[in-house]
Amino acid sequence: MLYTSLRLEIDMDWKPHITSDPTIMHGAVCFRGTRIAVSVVLDNLADGETPERILDQYPSLKAEHIPAAIAYAADLARERVVAVPAT
Repeated sequence: MLYTSLRLEIDMDWKPHITSDPTIMHGAVCFRGTRIAVSVVLDNLADGETPERILDQYPSLKAEHIPAAIAYAADLARERVVAVPAT
């Protein structure tokens, strides 16, 4: 079952966890301190992967990155432009 052991934080502030740097991954939106694009996590969740499995597959991710990715996607769904903090 999705989110069995990871609690989704409703008001998650994604900005401390997500960044974009033109010198890393050609400016793709990534989790701070990694080269893992936020879209990778969102794609995996959309495909039915559990957060636990995603964390197992990407050891540099932290548990808080999962709800941060969802909060970022929610902001994108509400806005036309979402400012992403630079590194």
